[in-house]
Amino acid sequence: MFKQSIITIATLGLLSVTASAFDTASCVGCHGANFEKAAMGKSKIVKDMTAEEITTALNGYKDGSYGGPMKMLMKAPATGMSEADIKAFADEHGKK
Repeated sequence: MFKQSIITIATLGLLSVTASAFDTASCVGCHGANFEKAAMGKSKIVKDMTAEEITTALNGYKDGSYGGPMKMLMKAPATGMSEADIKAFADEHGKK
């Protein structure tokens, strides 16, 4: 029973770390601290996009249906985002 409890606690801890693992710090190198840059001179400026446009873009990067010639650069970061992460990001950074 004790061993099973430890495994359950460890699993829940791992899930909570995984669920909150997305951090925008990895985005600012290309998109700027305030998402004001066109990444690599090619992307749309995130701060000028609506929440709906951001959601469409991130989901499209995940499934390969969105983006131009540089879209593969965004596949890994977008794939690491859950639906909740995408919604929270779009709500926070989308144009009001």
